[in-house]
Amino acid sequence: MPVPQSRGLVSRSLLRETAYQAIRDAIVDGTLAPGERLNDAALVEWLGVSRTPVREALTRLEQMGLVQTKPGRYTLVSPLDVRAVRNAQSVTTAMHELAVREAVPHLSATELDAMRDANARFAHALRGNDAAAALAADDDFHNITVTACANDAVRTVLEQFTPLLRRLERVHFSSLSGRGSVAQHERIISLCEAGDAEGAVAATRANWQTLRPLLDISPPESP
Repeated sequence: MPVPQSRGLVSRSLLRETAYQAIRDAIVDGTLAPGERLNDAALVEWLGVSRTPVREALTRLEQMGLVQTKPGRYTLVSPLDVRAVRNAQSVTTAMHELAVREAVPHLSATELDAMRDANARFAHALRGNDAAAALAADDDFHNITVTACANDAVRTVLEQFTPLLRRLERVHFSSLSGRGSVAQHERIISLCEAGDAEGAVAATRANWQTLRPLLDISPPESP
């Protein structure tokens, strides 16, 4: 199993969470490919932790649908499942709509400026064909309303299902009409600034629905 070359990434105080995040991110960005078998010893060496936080991380990732295990036989990165991603897209869209609806009455000028900054970084990344930076900036943009709504249930659901979407986006990023999302983000910001919660909700729904063409693309077969 090939793993990143860096070692000892995990601080002792955050072993479980950081191990989980590191393995999750490696799956989402394709470092750990669909269908790839995961070896506990290799993950332990890469992360610089004991076997326990690695196993706990893999259990969480299995619950999210990013890892598959058969006790005593194998642990592997889940193949891309378009049906599961379609379900995740429906759930995440609904959660972002709820976040915007609850956040709009409370958004500050500072938060609106942060949304503009994230969208500018998103546009810059798209111009440079930098998929990782574009997806990170897009996450930053939407996370502002998620944080502002102060609804822990929304954040919990999104943390579970968003990685499934981002994983497929990374595989097919070149097929996305991401530049259209820049204008959609601008519209969301304008509606939020105007205090038009329902208009912002509708614009948010339209923005997340731009992923639908992506979900009609069959993923590559696992090796």
